[in-house]
Amino acid sequence: MHEEGLQFVPAPDGRRSTIFAASQRNCTAKLQFVPAPDGRRSSTHANLAICSAALTGIDPDAVTALHQETNWRRRYPRYVRALTEAAAVDPAQALTMATAGLTAAWQQVEWLRNGTSAPLAEAMRWPQLHAMYTAVLHGRGPHLIEPFSIPYRGQCLSGAALHAQIAHWEAAGIIEPGCARALLRVLDHPEWLDLSDRTLVLLGAGAEAGPLAMLARWRANLIAVDVPDPARWQRIVEVVRAGNARLIAPSLQPISPDADPDEWLPVAGVDLLRHAPEIVTWLLSFERPLDIATLAYLDGERHLRVALAMDAIVATVSVARPDTTLMTMATPTDMFAVNEETALAAMRNAAKAYPLGETAAAIVRALSGGRLLQPHVRELIASTNGKRYGIVDCLFLEQGPNYALAKRLQQWRAIIARAGGQRVSMNVAPATMTQSVIKNPALRAGYNGASLFGVEIFAPETTGALMAALWVHDLRCRDCAANPDIPLDHPLELLTANANHGGLWRNGFLPRTALPLAALVGLVRSPVHS
Repeated sequence: MHEEGLQFVPAPDGRRSTIFAASQRNCTAKLQFVPAPDGRRSSTHANLAICSAALTGIDPDAVTALHQETNWRRRYPRYVRALTEAAAVDPAQALTMATAGLTAAWQQVEWLRNGTSAPLAEAMRWPQLHAMYTAVLHGRGPHLIEPFSIPYRGQCLSGAALHAQIAHWEAAGIIEPGCARALLRVLDHPEWLDLSDRTLVLLGAGAEAGPLAMLARWRANLIAVDVPDPARWQRIVEVVRAGNARLIAPSLQPISPDADPDEWLPVAGVDLLRHAPEIVTWLLSFERPLDIATLAYLDGERHLRVALAMDAIVATVSVARPDTTLMTMATPTDMFAVNEETALAAMRNAAKAYPLGETAAAIVRALSGGRLLQPHVRELIASTNGKRYGIVDCLFLEQGPNYALAKRLQQWRAIIARAGGQRVSMNVAPATMTQSVIKNPALRAGYNGASLFGVEIFAPETTGALMAALWVHDLRCRDCAANPDIPLDHPLELLTANANHGGLWRNGFLPRTALPLAALVGLVRSPVHS
């Protein structure tokens, strides 16, 4: 007799068992750092091992210093600089370092499941621990796609007003010329905004400064992955329901695909740190090509682990589906090798101590014993490709080494994937007044006073809209850095071509030596959402 309807998945012996189903629900899995020699699962040990692997054979002095380092939490920027400078010197070396670094990163974590551990690569091939189910929601907003617009300081800029704002940002050194060109192209091609032909996967869909809100207005097919949290999923549903996109949401509990969100909101979501293998299997069940964005953020060492979980998903799906495209949002508060023009602008601003003036800057330096307002870009580095690059160092110690390394892993994956023939959209998003910033008093005060140094801090909704537009540009445009068929003089140019750094890169002062002054100003200002 044939039976239809919802059934338990078969157990290993083939029977559909309630006991087996219950045991599956009680199974636990988690991505963790491998134990260090002292037995502790240490993110510091992982940091040192990964950076050492990337630098081995490239910079022996830096490797020796790493092995002797006793204050990683405060001194990590010098090693990030070593990584960046070594990559800038030689395009081929940049790819070699990225491959070695990512290989080591995968070796520094393991998958734990019910007392059994396995390397990350092996765990991604394990049988599913949990069945995954799918819910679908269609937006109820107007089907027609409105012209490209950006929410900005209480206004909605479009047309000539948006064109003028983009020109102002470029002239002020807030965005790079490539970013201005990309945004203007989107403005000139409204047909690009119809994303009904794309399936966009958002790993960390609820990210505060993420692109969800704009994509939901552009008829996109959105596969949203985020943690089980009814309040978070309620916000995601509200955004999509107000637009014209299609939302596809996962759950570990049986749900009907066409059920009302009120029925599946309490059980929606999966955890990237616990269900990465299941997420891969689920994503591969969709027949259309996937555009995967890695957007999730977590505090502290969890950010490094979730970055690796997302990397494992991206890499595994890409092997099975080579037509997969990648997207990630880089942070300007990192270290980059930038083109000569950008570096020279920073050096010119340092020479004239812009915008404070030479006298004021000299007084501050003297009173601080030289600790404050140090020059930003000190020299240009000659590369084997015949070009020169400058190193912009916008790391803030308050963000920590785990954050810096997590962002470095994303850089490495981006240049490796593009070299392997994948389309990769990796654009620098501006410094943004998100909750993760607001809860850090030093960063919050520094951001509130950043305009003292000509730096613009963006509101989350503005950042999200800009990054959505840049993603569309990179998916649609044929002659952009994201397209692997377009030759680049250096793989690192992918990371900087369309940057919106808010003015940090062209600033004459090393940002973390200006932060204390900005924070003093910010403390007496009311919170600013630029």
